[in-house]
Amino acid sequence: MTDIVDELQWRGLIALSTDEDALRKAFADGPVTFYCGFDPTAPSLHLGNLVQILTMRRIQQAGNRPLGLVGGATGLIGDPKPTAERTLNAPEVVAQWVERLRAQIAPLLDFEGPHAAVMVNNLDWTQGLSAIEFLRDVGKHFRVNKMIAKEAVARRLNSEAGIGYTEFSYQILQGMDFLELYRRHGCTLQTGGSDQWGNLTSGTDLIHRVESDAVVHALATPLITKADGTKFGKTESGTIWLDPEMTTPYAFYQFWLNADDRDVSKFLRIFSFRSHDEIEELERQTEERPQARAAQRALAEELTTLVHGADQTAAVVAASKALFGQGELGELDDRTLAAALSEVPHIQVTALGPVVDLFAEVGLVASKSAARRTVKEGGAYVNNVKVTAEDAVPARDELIHGRWLVLRRGKKNLAAVEVTDV
Repeated sequence: MTDIVDELQWRGLIALSTDEDALRKAFADGPVTFYCGFDPTAPSLHLGNLVQILTMRRIQQAGNRPLGLVGGATGLIGDPKPTAERTLNAPEVVAQWVERLRAQIAPLLDFEGPHAAVMVNNLDWTQGLSAIEFLRDVGKHFRVNKMIAKEAVARRLNSEAGIGYTEFSYQILQGMDFLELYRRHGCTLQTGGSDQWGNLTSGTDLIHRVESDAVVHALATPLITKADGTKFGKTESGTIWLDPEMTTPYAFYQFWLNADDRDVSKFLRIFSFRSHDEIEELERQTEERPQARAAQRALAEELTTLVHGADQTAAVVAASKALFGQGELGELDDRTLAAALSEVPHIQVTALGPVVDLFAEVGLVASKSAARRTVKEGGAYVNNVKVTAEDAVPARDELIHGRWLVLRRGKKNLAAVEVTDV
C-alpha cells in the first residue's frame, strides 16, 4: 500500500487533521494505535458510522492497531444534537445496544495477528468514578470559554432549546476516553467525522495538559453529501441501518445500486476496497456507459457482501434479476422476496380479482382501461408470465409462497399483491 495518508487523501477521507505532517511521520514510524468511538444511542449503526469503521479497516490494513470503542458511558448521554436535547435511554437498554453495536463492528476489523483490533467500552473507566473525582481530576483541565466555542455547543447555545449541563459535559467524557486509551493502550490517534471535530480535539487538548510530553493526533473524515441535495444514508423509507432487521439486505443493496451517477465515483473511493486502477476503470465506464450502472452494481455487491455476507448478496442479486424476468421467482426464499417486494408499490387483498383490476389498484396503470390496453399490447406480466387475456384472473395456486403475486408492466415497472386471509 502507498502511504496511508496519501491513500486517505486520494479517497477523499481527510477533512481535518491536527498536524498532517506529524501524523504522516507517526504512521511511517508506526505502528500507530488509534481509536474511533461509537455511541449506542440507537439499536444499530448506520451508513454514516460505516464510513468510520471502513476508515479504521483501511488504517489497520496499512499496519496499525485499531481500538473500537462502543460507549457504554457516553451512550447514556449522547453528544449534543443540533436542535434539541436528547431523550436519555435506560441503562439496561444502552447495555443491550452496546452488544449489538460491538457485533456489527467486529466482523469488519481483524482481531488476529500483530495489529489485532481490540474492542473497548468507556463504561469500564467511568462507572467507578465519583462526581468529585471527575470534577477534580478531569474537569479542572477544561476551560469553559473553549467548551462553549465548540461548534456543536455554540449552535445549541444560539438556539431556542439551549443546552443542558449533561450534553454540555459530553466533550469532557470523550476527552477522558482518549486520555484513558493513551494510558492503557498507548493510543495516539483518534478518528471520527468532521462534525465531531470539537470532541476529537477535546481529547488531544486534555492529553497535552496532563501528559506534557505526549504526541497525539486527531483525524476527521468529511461529511458525505449527495448531488441531489438529499441526506446521505437516507431514503424515502428512512435511514439505511447495518442491522438486517432494520434495513433488509435487499434494501441495503438497492441503496447502492440506485446511487446517482454524480455520486458513485465519490462513494467508490470512500467505501470500496478496490484498487485505484479498478476504481478509475469503473469511473470511466460510468462516464462512457452510465446506463450499464457498472460502478453502482460493483459497489452494491461489494458493500452488501462486506456487511451482510456473500450468501445474502447472492440472494438479493438473484431477487433483483428474478423480479425483472431473469430468474425464477419461486426459487427465492420467502424473506428475501418479501424484502424485495416491500421496496415496490404493493397492496394487500383478501381475494384475487381480475388482473386488470389488480394493475389499476396497485397503481401500475392509471385505470382499468389502461390495464386492458397494456394486456392487449403484450406488456402485462404476472409472476414473469405474460398475460394474454384481458379477463384473466390469477388462481391461488399461482401465489408465490402462498401469498405473493409479482406484477410487471413492460420491462421495468414493478408492483406486488399480497393475498392475506384476514
